[in-house]
Amino acid sequence: MTIAESYVEFGTREARGVSPAYERLSLAVSRDDELLALLDTLPPAKRQPNLLFGVVRLLGGPVEEPAAFHDFTVANWAAIEAELRTRTVQTNEAGRCAVLLPVLAALPQPLALLEVGASAGLCLYPDRYAYRYGDHTIGAGAPVLDCAATGMTPPANLPEVVWRAGLDLNPLDVTEPADLAWLDALIWPEHTHRRDRLRDATAVAAAEPPLLVRGDLVDDLPALASRAPADATLVVFHTSVLYQVPASRREAFAEVVGGLPGHWIANEAPDVLPYDALPAPPGDAMHNVLALDGRPLAWTRGHGQAIVWFA
Repeated sequence: MTIAESYVEFGTREARGVSPAYERLSLAVSRDDELLALLDTLPPAKRQPNLLFGVVRLLGGPVEEPAAFHDFTVANWAAIEAELRTRTVQTNEAGRCAVLLPVLAALPQPLALLEVGASAGLCLYPDRYAYRYGDHTIGAGAPVLDCAATGMTPPANLPEVVWRAGLDLNPLDVTEPADLAWLDALIWPEHTHRRDRLRDATAVAAAEPPLLVRGDLVDDLPALASRAPADATLVVFHTSVLYQVPASRREAFAEVVGGLPGHWIANEAPDVLPYDALPAPPGDAMHNVLALDGRPLAWTRGHGQAIVWFA
């Protein structure tokens, strides 16, 4: 896929109907020879739309209007390039807990959670958030995570979590203003509700910080997993992370995680973790596949806003 094609796909499949600004911007970049040439000087993993747009937002640039975005990006390319080369997309969207919750609540309790690609660890607190599936609510307090659920009965109870840990090449700290600024920059322009959610979720995490370990998802996973309490069900999970990992390392990770005790929850795009047989996705928008121990269960939207159960 060319750089231009990747921006068209992001605009039409991920941003359409979710962020008009990013849909408009993605399609404009796909036709902008000057910006495409600049992006072509970067390694493939550093060309992705949400990374570029997040860096421009972090540096105070405009993302609502394509012409202004073009001018800012060209004029400030040296600073933008430096950030692109050192940063990764670490969208720590607590809303994804809403699509994980039905699986987590059904596993033998209590749970020891280990998130791969944890960022600041905000998805390690599914027991501390409140949820709203249509008119069905679970839990209390803030944030309240809204999710449209189809083909399933929402869980009746929150899981019991007795241990939580995260593994990341570059863990973020919710008590560090610079790290919070990057998390905020990764939220799409119109998504005020997600900024409110980020504020509420970081308050939860800051009150009881998780164990976050800097490490590799293959080499360092077994050692961290071995620290989980033996009397709890180990759950290794990840969501919208493995697309940043080379295919050979994904295969090695699947082998390692499959050899651990407990369970494995994956929530990734179908071309990232393929499955033998999947029903047609619900529409043209980008969906992840929620799977437990290699068995696909549901289609989910990227920020946890919807789940369509098919298992």
